[in-house]
Amino acid sequence: MRKYITFIGLFACAIASAQNINDVLRYSTENLQGSARFQAMGGAFGSLGGDLSALNINPAGSAVFNNGIFSISGTNYNRNTDSDYNGTLSNSTNNNFDINQVGGAFVFKSTNPDSKWRKLSLALNYDVVQNFDDRLLTKGSSNEGIDNYFLDYADGIRLEPLKLQGNERIGDAYLDIGATNGLGYKGQQAFLGFQAGIIEPTLDEEDNTSYFSNANYNNVNQDFRQNISGYNSKFTINGATQYGDNFYFGASLNFHTIRYERLNRFDESYSNEGESRFVAFDNFLETEGTGFSLSLGAIAKVNDVIRVGASYQSPTWYRLTDNFSQGIDSDYPNKDSDFNFFDLNYVNIFDYQIKTPGKVTGSISAVFGKSGLLSLDYGYQDMSNAELRPTSDSGFADENIFISESLGGVSSIRVGGEYRIQRVSLRAGYRYEQSPYESGNIVGDLNGISGGVGYNFGRSRLDLAVSRTEQDVLQYFFDTGINTPALLNNVNTNVTLGYTLNF
Repeated sequence: MRKYITFIGLFACAIASAQNINDVLRYSTENLQGSARFQAMGGAFGSLGGDLSALNINPAGSAVFNNGIFSISGTNYNRNTDSDYNGTLSNSTNNNFDINQVGGAFVFKSTNPDSKWRKLSLALNYDVVQNFDDRLLTKGSSNEGIDNYFLDYADGIRLEPLKLQGNERIGDAYLDIGATNGLGYKGQQAFLGFQAGIIEPTLDEEDNTSYFSNANYNNVNQDFRQNISGYNSKFTINGATQYGDNFYFGASLNFHTIRYERLNRFDESYSNEGESRFVAFDNFLETEGTGFSLSLGAIAKVNDVIRVGASYQSPTWYRLTDNFSQGIDSDYPNKDSDFNFFDLNYVNIFDYQIKTPGKVTGSISAVFGKSGLLSLDYGYQDMSNAELRPTSDSGFADENIFISESLGGVSSIRVGGEYRIQRVSLRAGYRYEQSPYESGNIVGDLNGISGGVGYNFGRSRLDLAVSRTEQDVLQYFFDTGINTPALLNNVNTNVTLGYTLNF
């Protein structure tokens, strides 16, 4: 039977491994896939419109439609990750398929020949803005073991709450420590390290606050596996209008749904002077929540060729719930023979909020009649404005200061083109996104290329797109203790097939 304890407000900040800068980045970044045509052209649709996924860039885009439209797209996601940890190379891959976009738009043309308001469009669209599914493997040897993790957390914690009281069970004690002000997540980690026999108090006294390691190694073998699943989806309700021959205005309400699951499995072993030891440490996080944002935009035809666009995406306000559990096992001799804490049955529940930064986008495109087009989008988002909430919480306040000092402005560039040969359209695109970190070290810049083809049947169209993005990331196993990261090279290759029907 699973047991739970809930933390709201003050205690929400305690779980440093769950509510921190990584969560802010995860839900602030939109790795939008969109329709096949949208992907093939690198998503450069801010001044073009005419595609349901373009509403995520500029909500005025639906007013470009001349008739009703329905669109659906499915994507095969392929993730390939190369890992380098202290000179040991590993590789992992993951494949999955999803219907990542479906939506429709209705166009109502004015029946008044004297009105400058030419038409009104209403659109509904569903897009997966982030697919989290992934599997990562990193392994190698290090001179920094998991004992350092537990020592860092135990430093300053009194010994008395780390011991079982009377007939208290291990899981109940773990949850009680998490609910104790001043202990929380920090106390829980010290408790696990002590109960698993990995660390010991300097003095066997209740008021002892210093500890030493029971590990005896020069190097340890480490194996870190991460399994992730979930998505961040956006459901858009859009309205747009055309004024005269050259101006389009639009607004959207966006409703997000988040599902995220992550299981980290860490195994460590060493053999030194005839002594062999192992530790298995699992951490499971499940996040669910919803979010809301709005966007405004406009498109103008400068002349028969040039179009310009501008849009504003408000911050997204998320309300999230984390279910977090841990499991640990070891063969250290000081571990109690009855110790059993490896079934992930004791769950900490945390309710909190995240506000992601707003974003502005400027766009320009050249449309060469029915022959083709070129388009360029530039976006800017100041990641230092992201926040964990409530901001009145002292723990979140400290983390928000760290976020504002670590993160900076993110510039993104999308370039796309299309060339038409009768019923066939050839497309290509390029995408660049700057690292959200001010230093650019932990997460590198993202670069992507794409291409595709479409065939117009008259009232319908079939599109195929292939896109590839690459980004380097530093992976830390834990937030303290093991300070040498693995270097990950992430390559995502997506193949998307889309169908569009005009009515």
